Amino acid sequence: MDPRNMTFRYITSGESHGPELTAIVEGVPAGLTLKASQIDKDLARRQLGHGRGGRMKIETDRAQITSGVRHGRTLASPIALKIKNRDWGNWTRKMSAAQVAAASRGDVVSVPRPGHADLAGVQKYGFSDIRNVLERASARETAARVAAGAVARRLLDEFGIEIFSHVVRIGAVKAGRVAKITAVGLAEVDADPVRCLDPKASAAMVKAISAARKGGESLGGVFEVIALGLEPGLGSYVSGPERLGGRLAGAIMGIPAIKGVEIGEGFSLGGKTGSRSHDEIFFSARKGFYRKTNHAGGLEGGMTTGEPLVVRACMKPIPTLTRPLDSVDLATGKPVPAHKERSDVCAVPAAAVVGEAMVAIELAAAMLSKFGGDCMEDMKESFLAYKRRLKRSWPAASSS
Repeated sequence: MDPRNMTFRYITSGESHGPELTAIVEGVPAGLTLKASQIDKDLARRQLGHGRGGRMKIETDRAQITSGVRHGRTLASPIALKIKNRDWGNWTRKMSAAQVAAASRGDVVSVPRPGHADLAGVQKYGFSDIRNVLERASARETAARVAAGAVARRLLDEFGIEIFSHVVRIGAVKAGRVAKITAVGLAEVDADPVRCLDPKASAAMVKAISAARKGGESLGGVFEVIALGLEPGLGSYVSGPERLGGRLAGAIMGIPAIKGVEIGEGFSLGGKTGSRSHDEIFFSARKGFYRKTNHAGGLEGGMTTGEPLVVRACMKPIPTLTRPLDSVDLATGKPVPAHKERSDVCAVPAAAVVGEAMVAIELAAAMLSKFGGDCMEDMKESFLAYKRRLKRSWPAASSS
């Protein structure tokens, strides 16, 4: 990393049935309080939701901080996080890093699953065993991303920024419009079996997932991530890569099975007139500049507006089916049913938690880009100075 451009970034490693997952996080200033229990909270939330598979009954994800933190505070050095895979005990020979006899390696997976990384992965890397692809392409890797996102969330906490998510659609079932979405209501959504704010829709979603399981099917859906407490001006309009909307969309699209992202009213704005699409600007001595609507989802010109940031994502149905689709055996070229791997029926509620993590990571990067320093004290001073400057720029008189 270029020391002149310090920002929040992460990398993960590990396979679905390997010994552990690892996340390395860089760019966190010194002096941030950080405990493994704070990370574990989000890891547990990722395992929630009606429709999860048998793997969630095996794993109880816990993070171990192995570097970058001393006596509960960050050191500004890279933070290493490890998450043990309890299922590793059943896969020690199949997933061994050391050479083992061919007879001990386990069955070669030679039938790709439609909708997965299987076929393109073996073609790209020259493998004959699809397990070399599916172990890393598995959504199990997102546990490490959630751990990294929990670190980002802790950083954002220090500046009053909160991030939540909720499910707005599963299969054909859509949640009704909530009159007023509050931080309190969003904080309590984990108690719902599909993390939905609409109780009636939630019950129908549970029913749809159960029917899909019985029919050997899977279901996708749509979730929404909301960030509260953002100051205006995070991100930039000066170049494409610095536009926060692009960074958020790319981060969300990097989650397995995500096929679409919108910010604010997104695609629906294409069917509206300009007067019904944009958020009129108001001012008061108490609030400062504000909007009465939020069609833009808290972003204009690649920058935050100070309104809630709203990011919505569409997750396709999980490709692994108990009644598999048609495929072809790579070894023989003959048509056969697709390979079956243990999987979820619906993971939209869990994907929403991963979405929170990705939004947290990008917002932490934006905050560090604008306010970052070597230690938390420096970052907070810069943040407060910016807020003071914004207030000084308010008009001298107000009509309200």
